[in-house]
Amino acid sequence: MTRIRANLLLLTSGAIWGMGFVAQSTAMDAIGPWGFIGLRFAVATLAMLPLALREARRADRPLSRADWRAFTLTGLFFFAGMGAQQVGLLTTSVTNAGFLTGLYVVFTPFLAIALFRQWPHPVIWPAAALAMSGIWYLSGGRLESLTPGDWLVVLCALFWAMQVTLTGRYVLSSGRPVALAVWQFALSAVLGLSLALALEPWNLAAIRLAAPEILYAGVFAGGIAFTIQAVAQRHTTAPQAAIFLSSEAVFAALFGALFLGERLGLQGYAGCALMLTAMLAVEIVPALKRRRPA
Repeated sequence: MTRIRANLLLLTSGAIWGMGFVAQSTAMDAIGPWGFIGLRFAVATLAMLPLALREARRADRPLSRADWRAFTLTGLFFFAGMGAQQVGLLTTSVTNAGFLTGLYVVFTPFLAIALFRQWPHPVIWPAAALAMSGIWYLSGGRLESLTPGDWLVVLCALFWAMQVTLTGRYVLSSGRPVALAVWQFALSAVLGLSLALALEPWNLAAIRLAAPEILYAGVFAGGIAFTIQAVAQRHTTAPQAAIFLSSEAVFAALFGALFLGERLGLQGYAGCALMLTAMLAVEIVPALKRRRPA
């Protein structure tokens, strides 16, 4: 797979997440955040398990203990990011959450340097600034007064940056991206359901009410989109992946305008343009440098 194709796949993940943002927030009208996370990723595990088994049959070697430890570490950050975001949405606005989650675009290159001494292409820094500016405009160009939920979403962005950074490293070392994705889903399902049973009321009628959101978030925004992320990150860098995945904010705004009648406005279109510029920059600038004669 070429890097361009990998980044286009990450763009597809961003589109699926953009469609799923409404499902993620409205589901909590019926059930609690931990129950939603647990059920969502139980569905994702079942949906993607056949692909993981198929990948295992074709693999050159079985997964080692080191691989499973790496998968578990990545999965814990995955679950922590999901939990912080989902609980944060209880006490913050969609506007604030959309912008603050996008902070992982900035966190990711710093983590890649700090943890693995992986210095990104210099274009990543201005591109990350452009992407954050785009998300700022898409969120309305303002932040409401910060709440505990906002700080949870900032923490979520840090966890997401760790998950993106570790995914990029461990899919290369193991060669098993689908196994990594499904292990993340299974771990999140077990932890989420355990917390739901301990902390939240268990109501089958409420689960039935939230079933459409659970199924969409589980199969599409969970299983398919996160598996695409794991597969595509074998062929691109973590900082580039973060910028393309942050397109979730663009697609959430565009789908809201198309399907919910929300007005995007001039400021929103400016945000989309900045995000598009950032994504084009991380593709075109390194390509031009490679083609430059010595």
